[in-house]
Amino acid sequence: MKIVKTDKAPAAVGPYSQAVITGNLVFCAGQIPLDPATGNVVAGGIEEQTRRVCENIKGVLSGAGTSIDKVVKASVFLKDMNDFAGMNKIYAEYFMKDFPARSTLQVARIPKDCLVEIEVVAELN
Repeated sequence: MKIVKTDKAPAAVGPYSQAVITGNLVFCAGQIPLDPATGNVVAGGIEEQTRRVCENIKGVLSGAGTSIDKVVKASVFLKDMNDFAGMNKIYAEYFMKDFPARSTLQVARIPKDCLVEIEVVAELN
C-alpha cells in the first residue's frame, strides 16, 4: 500500500489520506470544493462547486500517477438531489467517454456544508 500526498489538491482535513494505491488501483478520498491555495470552499452554486471538486480529483489522481480518464467508479454525494442536473452538466465535462460506474446519493450533510462531494477509484496508468 502506498499513500498519496500531493499539493495539486487540498490537503486532508482530518486523519485520512488524499488517496491510497494498492495493486493497480487508486482509492481517492472524497473531494469537496476546497480551493487548494486557500483551503476555503469556492464561492458559487452546484456548478462551481462540482467543477472545483473535479479539478481536485484530477490533482489527486495526477499526484498518484494516473488521470481522470482511468476512473472506474465514482460516488457522488449531493446535499440536495435537485442539484443533480447542474452537477451532471459539469461532471460530463470531465467524464466524456468510457464512463465510470457511478452512484449518486442525497446525503444529510457534507463537510463544511458543501453542496457536493465526489470520491473515485481509478486504475494506474
